[in-house]
Amino acid sequence: MENLIERLRTLLDEGGDFDRAAAAACRSLRAGVRRFNWVGIYMIEGGDTLVLKAWDGPAPTEHVRIPIGQGICGLAARENRTVVVDDVRADPRYLQCFLHTRAEIVVPIRVRGAVAGEIDIDSDTPAAFGETDAILLEWLADRLGRTAERGRPVTP
Repeated sequence: MENLIERLRTLLDEGGDFDRAAAAACRSLRAGVRRFNWVGIYMIEGGDTLVLKAWDGPAPTEHVRIPIGQGICGLAARENRTVVVDDVRADPRYLQCFLHTRAEIVVPIRVRGAVAGEIDIDSDTPAAFGETDAILLEWLADRLGRTAERGRPVTP
C-alpha cells in the first residue's frame, strides 16, 4: 500500500491537468489493489449529473452519466459522504454495471468544500472495502479536488 501511496503522490505532484491525473489515478488504484476490479472518476456537470471522466477496468460501464441522487454514486454526491456497500446485490439503490460486482465504495471529491465529483470503485469480493481503503481514497479525493481547482474553475 505504501508503494501505491507514493506512486499516487508523485503522479499528483507532477502538476498535470485534472483529466490526466484522474486517468493515471484510476490505473494506479486498479493495478495497486487486486480487489479493486473497476475504478472510475466522475465529475459533476450542469449541477445535477455525474459524468464519467476516467476509468480503468476490464470493460466500460454503461453508466457514464448518473443523476445526483440515483444509485450509490448519486447518493454519495447528494449526501457529500463516503458510501460503502458490502453487498450490492442486497442494496436496491445499486445501479448494476457488471454481473460479478459484489461491493462498492464511493468517495466524494470536493472543491472548496462542495462535492465536485467522486471516486467509484467496484469489487468482485463481498465486503471488500475497509477503513484503510476509505482513508486512502479520501486522501486521494482531497488531492484530486485540489488538482481540479488548480486546473480549471469547478462549479459544483
